Amino acid sequence: MNKVSKRSRSLRFFLFLASFSLQILSGFSDDSSNTKNGTKAEAHATSSSSTGSTVLIVFLVLLVLVVISFFLFKVWQRKKREEQYARLLKLFEEDDELEVELGLRD
Repeated sequence: MNKVSKRSRSLRFFLFLASFSLQILSGFSDDSSNTKNGTKAEAHATSSSSTGSTVLIVFLVLLVLVVISFFLFKVWQRKKREEQYARLLKLFEEDDELEVELGLRD
């Protein structure tokens, strides 16, 4: 599979999850409690702005979590790479000492 089809598949999946989560969040809004005294239009405007701000906050929190996770992963990768490089250097240093002890090198 080439990279373009993988990207489009992951993008479609992300869009599906985003639309699904927006549907769930909009289902939590309760418009029936504020229909008293003919203030349905005002209640709907307030409710939709409240829902919009909630969606925005959730989106920003998720974005921050993804960015933090990305940077932590990069730090972990760098640390792991440095550890492997140190192990490699140590391995070659030990081989040099072993060769000298065995008399294979001067």
